[in-house]
Amino acid sequence: MNIFTLIQLLFNIYTVILVIYVLMSWIPQLRDSGVGALVGWLAEPYLSIFRRFIPPIGMIDISPIVAFFALQFVEQGVYFIVDLILRNL
Repeated sequence: MNIFTLIQLLFNIYTVILVIYVLMSWIPQLRDSGVGALVGWLAEPYLSIFRRFIPPIGMIDISPIVAFFALQFVEQGVYFIVDLILRNL
């Protein structure tokens, strides 16, 4: 397995976890399940970074949208750094 494929897989898995967490906010009972608790445990630390700086607009929390964009930027940065390291080996 290529290192870039592995990185992409890990970021895709985490993105899916974030999407599931956001969708679970529409059905609060899901967060009380074991899977919901696990998803919350994985997603909440990352999302809380953005919630500190981005207040909700009315009842709508836009911090997950910003978090998705930031995750994409981080993914591209990781690709760049890994590529740079591999070229210098």
